[in-house]
Amino acid sequence: MTDRDSETPEWITSLLEDPANENSPLLPALKYLLEQDKEHRARLDRMLRISDGYGNLVHNQSLTLSQRYDKQLRRLEKITRISDRYQQEMMELNLTLRQAALHDPLTGLPNRRMILERMKAELARQGRGCARFSLIMLDVDHFKHFNDTYGHETGDAVLSKLAEVMQHTVREYDLCARWGGEEFLILLPETDLKTAQSTAERLLQTLRTTPLDEVFRSSDQPHTKLTASLGVATYQPDETLDETINRADSALLSAKQNGRDRVELNLEHEDHPAP
Repeated sequence: MTDRDSETPEWITSLLEDPANENSPLLPALKYLLEQDKEHRARLDRMLRISDGYGNLVHNQSLTLSQRYDKQLRRLEKITRISDRYQQEMMELNLTLRQAALHDPLTGLPNRRMILERMKAELARQGRGCARFSLIMLDVDHFKHFNDTYGHETGDAVLSKLAEVMQHTVREYDLCARWGGEEFLILLPETDLKTAQSTAERLLQTLRTTPLDEVFRSSDQPHTKLTASLGVATYQPDETLDETINRADSALLSAKQNGRDRVELNLEHEDHPAP
Protein backbone atom coordinates (compact mmCIF):
# COMPACT_ATOMS: atom_id res chain seq x y z
CA MET A 1 0.00 0.00 0.00
CA THR A 2 1.36 3.45 -0.94
CA ASP A 3 1.49 6.51 1.30
CA ARG A 4 -1.58 7.80 -0.49
CA ASP A 5 -3.42 4.54 0.13
CA SER A 6 -2.56 4.75 3.78
CA GLU A 7 -4.66 7.91 3.96
CA THR A 8 -7.85 5.95 2.98
CA PRO A 9 -10.13 5.40 6.02
CA GLU A 10 -10.14 1.80 7.27
CA TRP A 11 -13.90 1.42 7.01
CA ILE A 12 -13.79 2.20 3.27
CA THR A 13 -10.94 -0.25 2.81
CA SER A 14 -13.01 -2.91 4.62
CA LEU A 15 -15.97 -2.30 2.34
CA LEU A 16 -13.85 -2.64 -0.77
CA GLU A 17 -12.19 -5.84 0.42
CA ASP A 18 -15.37 -7.52 1.76
CA PRO A 19 -16.35 -10.36 -0.67
CA ALA A 20 -20.00 -9.72 0.20
CA ASN A 21 -19.86 -6.41 -1.59
CA GLU A 22 -18.23 -7.80 -4.69
CA ASN A 23 -21.44 -7.60 -6.75
CA SER A 24 -22.77 -4.43 -5.14
CA PRO A 25 -23.81 -1.83 -7.75
CA LEU A 26 -22.38 0.86 -5.52
CA LEU A 27 -18.87 -0.62 -5.56
CA PRO A 28 -17.79 1.01 -8.87
CA ALA A 29 -19.10 4.36 -7.71
CA LEU A 30 -17.28 4.00 -4.44
CA LYS A 31 -14.04 3.16 -6.23
CA TYR A 32 -14.52 6.11 -8.55
CA LEU A 33 -15.13 8.51 -5.69
CA LEU A 34 -12.14 7.09 -3.84
CA GLU A 35 -9.90 7.61 -6.89
CA GLN A 36 -11.21 11.16 -7.25
CA ASP A 37 -10.44 11.75 -3.58
CA LYS A 38 -6.89 10.51 -4.04
CA GLU A 39 -6.34 12.82 -7.01
CA HIS A 40 -7.74 15.78 -5.08
CA ARG A 41 -5.49 14.95 -2.16
CA ALA A 42 -2.47 14.70 -4.50
CA ARG A 43 -3.27 18.07 -6.07
CA LEU A 44 -3.71 19.61 -2.65
CA ASP A 45 -0.40 18.09 -1.53
CA ARG A 46 1.38 19.55 -4.56
CA MET A 47 -0.22 22.94 -3.96
CA LEU A 48 0.89 22.86 -0.31
CA ARG A 49 4.45 21.98 -1.28
CA ILE A 50 4.48 24.74 -3.87
CA SER A 51 2.99 27.11 -1.35
CA ASP A 52 5.60 26.14 1.27
CA GLY A 53 8.43 26.59 -1.24
CA TYR A 54 7.07 29.91 -2.32
CA GLY A 55 6.68 30.87 1.31
CA ASN A 56 10.33 30.09 2.01
CA LEU A 57 11.34 32.03 -1.08
CA VAL A 58 9.22 34.94 -0.01
CA HIS A 59 10.72 34.70 3.47
CA ASN A 60 14.25 34.84 2.12
CA GLN A 61 13.35 37.63 -0.21
CA SER A 62 11.57 39.42 2.58
CA LEU A 63 14.93 39.89 4.34
CA THR A 64 15.78 43.53 4.29
CA LEU A 65 18.50 44.73 1.97
CA SER A 66 20.60 45.46 5.04
CA GLN A 67 20.15 41.89 6.35
CA ARG A 68 21.10 40.35 3.02
CA TYR A 69 24.08 42.71 2.76
CA ASP A 70 25.22 41.76 6.27
CA LYS A 71 24.94 38.08 5.44
CA GLN A 72 27.02 38.44 2.30
CA LEU A 73 29.45 40.71 4.10
CA ARG A 74 30.07 38.06 6.76
CA ARG A 75 30.82 35.53 4.06
CA LEU A 76 33.17 37.94 2.30
CA GLU A 77 34.90 38.81 5.57
CA LYS A 78 35.55 35.15 6.21
CA ILE A 79 36.96 34.66 2.71
CA THR A 80 39.01 37.84 3.07
CA ARG A 81 40.50 36.70 6.38
CA ILE A 82 41.55 33.43 4.83
CA SER A 83 42.95 35.23 1.79
CA ASP A 84 44.80 37.81 3.91
CA ARG A 85 46.32 35.11 6.10
CA TYR A 86 47.41 33.17 3.03
CA GLN A 87 48.92 36.27 1.42
CA GLN A 88 50.71 37.18 4.66
CA GLU A 89 52.15 33.68 4.92
CA MET A 90 53.28 33.85 1.30
CA MET A 91 54.91 37.25 1.87
CA GLU A 92 56.73 35.97 4.94
CA LEU A 93 57.84 32.88 3.04
CA ASN A 94 59.08 34.96 0.11
CA LEU A 95 60.93 37.25 2.50
CA THR A 96 62.52 34.29 4.24
CA LEU A 97 63.54 32.74 0.93
CA ARG A 98 64.99 36.03 -0.31
CA GLN A 99 66.83 36.49 2.97
CA ALA A 100 68.31 33.02 2.64
CA ALA A 101 69.20 33.60 -1.01
CA LEU A 102 71.06 36.85 -0.31
CA HIS A 103 72.80 36.08 2.99
CA ASP A 104 75.57 33.79 4.15
CA PRO A 105 74.13 31.20 6.56
CA LEU A 106 77.28 31.07 8.73
CA THR A 107 78.06 34.73 9.36
CA GLY A 108 74.68 36.27 8.55
CA LEU A 109 76.41 38.74 6.23
CA PRO A 110 75.19 39.46 2.73
CA ASN A 111 76.61 36.99 0.25
CA ARG A 112 78.36 37.49 -3.08
CA ARG A 113 75.06 37.75 -4.95
CA MET A 114 73.73 40.56 -2.78
CA ILE A 115 76.87 42.69 -2.81
CA LEU A 116 77.11 42.29 -6.58
CA GLU A 117 73.58 43.70 -6.84
CA ARG A 118 74.55 46.64 -4.63
CA MET A 119 77.75 47.27 -6.57
CA LYS A 120 75.83 47.30 -9.84
CA ALA A 121 73.49 49.86 -8.30
CA GLU A 122 76.50 51.95 -7.26
CA LEU A 123 77.91 51.63 -10.76
CA ALA A 124 74.64 52.96 -12.19
CA ARG A 125 74.83 55.94 -9.85
CA GLN A 126 78.23 56.87 -11.26
CA GLY A 127 76.53 57.83 -14.50
CA ARG A 128 74.45 60.35 -12.58
CA GLY A 129 77.49 62.20 -11.27
CA CYS A 130 77.63 60.62 -7.79
CA ALA A 131 80.93 60.34 -5.94
CA ARG A 132 82.98 57.23 -6.55
CA PHE A 133 82.72 54.14 -4.41
CA SER A 134 85.58 52.09 -2.97
CA LEU A 135 86.09 48.42 -2.19
CA ILE A 136 88.01 46.67 0.57
CA MET A 137 88.90 43.04 -0.06
CA LEU A 138 89.80 41.19 3.15
CA ASP A 139 91.27 37.74 3.73
CA VAL A 140 91.88 36.11 7.13
CA ASP A 141 95.59 35.46 7.66
CA HIS A 142 96.58 31.79 8.08
CA PHE A 143 92.98 30.65 8.27
CA LYS A 144 94.01 27.08 7.48
CA HIS A 145 95.93 27.15 10.75
CA PHE A 146 92.71 27.80 12.69
CA ASN A 147 90.98 24.87 11.04
CA ASP A 148 93.91 22.46 11.33
CA THR A 149 94.79 23.38 14.92
CA TYR A 150 91.42 23.97 16.53
CA GLY A 151 88.97 22.30 14.13
CA HIS A 152 86.47 23.55 11.61
CA GLU A 153 83.96 24.51 14.30
CA THR A 154 86.45 26.96 15.75
CA GLY A 155 87.30 28.15 12.25
CA ASP A 156 83.62 28.93 11.69
CA ALA A 157 83.55 30.80 15.01
CA VAL A 158 86.52 32.90 13.86
CA LEU A 159 84.69 33.87 10.66
CA SER A 160 81.57 34.78 12.62
CA LYS A 161 83.64 36.90 15.00
CA LEU A 162 85.31 38.64 12.07
CA ALA A 163 81.90 39.40 10.55
CA GLU A 164 80.78 40.93 13.85
CA VAL A 165 83.89 43.14 14.07
CA MET A 166 83.50 44.28 10.47
CA GLN A 167 79.89 45.33 10.91
CA HIS A 168 80.70 47.32 14.06
CA THR A 169 83.66 49.08 12.42
CA VAL A 170 82.24 50.33 9.13
CA ARG A 171 79.52 52.92 8.62
CA GLU A 172 75.84 52.01 8.70
CA TYR A 173 75.41 52.43 4.95
CA ASP A 174 78.54 50.44 4.06
CA LEU A 175 77.99 46.84 3.09
CA CYS A 176 80.09 43.93 4.35
CA ALA A 177 79.70 40.63 2.54
CA ARG A 178 81.22 37.18 2.58
CA TRP A 179 82.85 36.87 -0.83
CA GLY A 180 83.80 33.22 -0.42
CA GLY A 181 85.65 31.00 2.07
CA GLU A 182 87.65 33.25 4.41
CA GLU A 183 87.50 36.17 1.99
CA PHE A 184 85.24 39.19 2.53
CA LEU A 185 84.38 42.27 0.50
CA ILE A 186 83.29 45.66 1.82
CA LEU A 187 81.48 48.21 -0.34
CA LEU A 188 81.99 51.83 0.68
CA PRO A 189 79.58 54.11 -1.25
CA GLU A 190 80.68 57.66 -2.05
CA THR A 191 84.11 57.05 -0.57
CA ASP A 192 87.47 58.14 -1.98
CA LEU A 193 90.66 56.12 -1.70
CA LYS A 194 92.01 58.02 1.29
CA THR A 195 88.86 57.51 3.35
CA ALA A 196 88.68 53.86 2.32
CA GLN A 197 92.29 53.41 3.42
CA SER A 198 91.49 54.92 6.82
CA THR A 199 88.55 52.56 7.21
CA ALA A 200 90.73 49.57 6.29
CA GLU A 201 93.46 50.60 8.74
CA ARG A 202 90.90 51.07 11.52
CA LEU A 203 89.41 47.66 10.81
CA LEU A 204 92.86 46.05 10.82
CA GLN A 205 93.71 47.62 14.18
CA THR A 206 90.38 46.51 15.65
CA LEU A 207 91.02 42.94 14.55
CA ARG A 208 94.45 42.94 16.15
CA THR A 209 92.99 43.91 19.51
CA THR A 210 89.87 41.73 19.38
CA PRO A 211 89.87 39.16 22.23
CA LEU A 212 89.25 35.62 21.06
CA ASP A 213 88.80 33.95 24.46
CA GLU A 214 85.17 33.17 23.68
CA VAL A 215 86.10 31.65 20.34
CA PHE A 216 88.75 29.39 21.89
CA ARG A 217 86.99 28.65 25.17
CA SER A 218 86.91 24.90 24.42
CA SER A 219 90.59 24.68 23.51
CA ASP A 220 93.55 24.24 25.84
CA GLN A 221 96.07 25.23 23.16
CA PRO A 222 97.71 28.68 23.02
CA HIS A 223 95.42 31.20 21.37
CA THR A 224 96.34 32.89 18.11
CA LYS A 225 95.42 36.51 17.51
CA LEU A 226 93.17 37.37 14.59
CA THR A 227 94.79 39.31 11.75
CA ALA A 228 93.89 39.87 8.12
CA SER A 229 95.26 41.18 4.84
CA LEU A 230 93.32 43.97 3.15
CA GLY A 231 93.36 45.38 -0.37
CA VAL A 232 91.72 48.69 -1.25
CA ALA A 233 90.67 50.11 -4.63
CA THR A 234 88.46 53.00 -5.75
CA TYR A 235 86.25 52.84 -8.82
CA GLN A 236 87.53 54.72 -11.85
CA PRO A 237 85.16 56.10 -14.51
CA ASP A 238 86.75 54.24 -17.41
CA GLU A 239 86.58 50.73 -15.95
CA THR A 240 84.06 47.95 -15.46
CA LEU A 241 82.89 46.61 -12.13
CA ASP A 242 84.98 43.46 -12.63
CA GLU A 243 88.07 45.60 -13.17
CA THR A 244 87.48 47.44 -9.89
CA ILE A 245 87.01 44.15 -8.04
CA ASN A 246 90.14 42.71 -9.64
CA ARG A 247 92.17 45.74 -8.58
CA ALA A 248 91.00 45.32 -4.96
CA ASP A 249 91.90 41.64 -5.19
CA SER A 250 95.31 42.53 -6.64
CA ALA A 251 95.93 44.88 -3.69
CA LEU A 252 94.95 42.06 -1.33
CA LEU A 253 97.46 39.76 -3.00
CA SER A 254 100.15 42.40 -2.51
CA ALA A 255 99.25 42.60 1.20
CA LYS A 256 99.72 38.84 1.52
CA GLN A 257 103.00 38.86 -0.37
CA ASN A 258 104.33 41.73 1.72
CA GLY A 259 103.91 39.91 5.02
CA ARG A 260 100.13 39.90 5.75
CA ASP A 261 98.46 41.80 8.60
CA ARG A 262 98.55 44.96 6.52
CA VAL A 263 96.62 47.21 4.12
CA GLU A 264 97.67 47.70 0.50
CA LEU A 265 96.21 50.12 -2.06
CA ASN A 266 95.77 49.74 -5.78
CA LEU A 267 96.56 53.15 -7.24
CA GLU A 268 96.01 52.27 -10.90
CA HIS A 269 94.29 55.04 -12.88
CA GLU A 270 94.36 57.39 -9.90
CA ASP A 271 95.64 60.11 -12.24
CA HIS A 272 92.19 60.32 -13.87
CA PRO A 273 90.08 63.19 -12.53
CA ALA A 274 87.05 62.27 -10.48
CA PRO A 275 83.69 63.01 -12.09
